[in-house]
Amino acid sequence: MGENVFLFVPNLIGYARVVLCIVACYFMPTSPWTCIGLYLLSEFLDAFDGHAARYFGQCTKFGAVLDMVTDRCSTLCLFVILGHFYPEYLLAFQMLAVLDISSHWIHMYSSLVRGEQSHKIIDLSANPILRHYYTNKMVLFFFCSANELFFASLYFLHFSAGPMLPVPWDSVPWGVWTLMAYASAPFCMCKQIISIVQMVVASKNLALVDMSERSKLRS
Repeated sequence: MGENVFLFVPNLIGYARVVLCIVACYFMPTSPWTCIGLYLLSEFLDAFDGHAARYFGQCTKFGAVLDMVTDRCSTLCLFVILGHFYPEYLLAFQMLAVLDISSHWIHMYSSLVRGEQSHKIIDLSANPILRHYYTNKMVLFFFCSANELFFASLYFLHFSAGPMLPVPWDSVPWGVWTLMAYASAPFCMCKQIISIVQMVVASKNLALVDMSERSKLRS
């Protein structure tokens, strides 16, 4: 009897992340600490599904897609609530959601078409920005964390500014979430630039695959 890919350990972790995301969305409008606790737990599990896949020899295309889709959907849910909390910036959050989903989807599809099991497997001859982003774990972790911190700070700011701290440039104390939003904003912007680069490079890769396939048909 063949293996059941759906019951592989990393995929079970992926299902748990989906459940945590759904429960986090339930608490998202009214209970920020409960929501963020569940959200962070989901992100924590995200750090282990890849390790589990390699440890048990259970790396699969389904698992790679499940991981990416869960990440994108959880971010999308955060953008939806931020658009609700800050309606004057709704268009900005909509465009961020479009960029996040489209860039990762095109990159994932490009990777799978080229026979790679994960969108994090990058040809070392490819774009240097993506090469450092996906092959240097510290760079990947830093930008992803800073990106999440920026949007999480905006989320918390809807409820309160957080504990007040003295700052050298103002006589009035600033809230922790305000400080974190300002500190992480430049890195969040860099993350969006990386997403644009990712989408452009993946589109070029797909075009190369198309040209190769069309050349084979003509020969």
